[in-house]
Amino acid sequence: MAFDPRLIVVAFGGNAVYPPNIRGTAQEQLDIMAAACEGLVPVFRAGYRAVITHGNGPVVGNILYRMARTSRELEPMPMDVCVSHSQGGMGYMLQQSLANVLHRHGMPLGVSAIVTEVEVDPRDPAFTHPTKPVGKFLSEAEAQRFAAETGWQFAEDSGRGWRRIVPSPMPLAILDAPAINALLSAGVIPIAAGGGGIPVARGEDGTYHGVEAVIDKDLTSSLLAADCGAGTLVMLTGVERVALDFRKPTERFVDRLTAAEAKRHYDDGQFPPGSMGPKVLAALRFIERGGPRAVITSLEKLGDALAGKAGTEIVA
Repeated sequence: MAFDPRLIVVAFGGNAVYPPNIRGTAQEQLDIMAAACEGLVPVFRAGYRAVITHGNGPVVGNILYRMARTSRELEPMPMDVCVSHSQGGMGYMLQQSLANVLHRHGMPLGVSAIVTEVEVDPRDPAFTHPTKPVGKFLSEAEAQRFAAETGWQFAEDSGRGWRRIVPSPMPLAILDAPAINALLSAGVIPIAAGGGGIPVARGEDGTYHGVEAVIDKDLTSSLLAADCGAGTLVMLTGVERVALDFRKPTERFVDRLTAAEAKRHYDDGQFPPGSMGPKVLAALRFIERGGPRAVITSLEKLGDALAGKAGTEIVA
């Protein structure tokens, strides 16, 4: 398919729109999202079109936590429904925030959030080996207590505390891709596949049903970018560029990697699963599908990265 050099998919990390240090009020989230959306203004001024996606790890974890705390009075919803709750709520806030920011800058573009289903394989080995951290950080004692009360699994997350871990299967197909492309064709900015999408599996009769999982949003974003024909997949994170030998005396930042170089470093363990691993893997998947380039950078450097002046670019 043809890839449009002026169309980008921008993947916000979950912490970018819901930092772990906030109380979590609606106004806090709206303020944070508005600030994040300001970073997109130069991109639209430069003539790019965009599809926006976002993570949901902190938010869906909080929703699951509320379900557990109220389970004696209200029947808990399954994980796929909780993912849809996070996707709908965060999508609404991003839609409103971005539309308001663009209006203030004299760019009244249409913005629409679409609840997005993503197909996974119910036999994916991830269902028996949970790895995806969600929700708030807990002390080890708190995690042990919750594990005993709920049967949940917990793991230590990058030295920051303990978090619940859930299955994270590979995304196979974005079921709502035609609707997303229809919004693009109508000149509307889609917000899609939030939180990696709602995980669904196809039954033998051809119908779909939800499954208990949270899909990695960067891997889904790589599918989304290919389905939309985006010229660039952008994955935003807390640092400007990717580092090799991270936190070692030989640490060095890289501006550009070929897919072959990135794959070699990935296989050598340079990009751990809890940090850059999913982003580099998503970049490789996008390029395997014919995508021209993927960029990993911070929101503050987004404009420069698109111009090749910042970030880490991964190309064929």
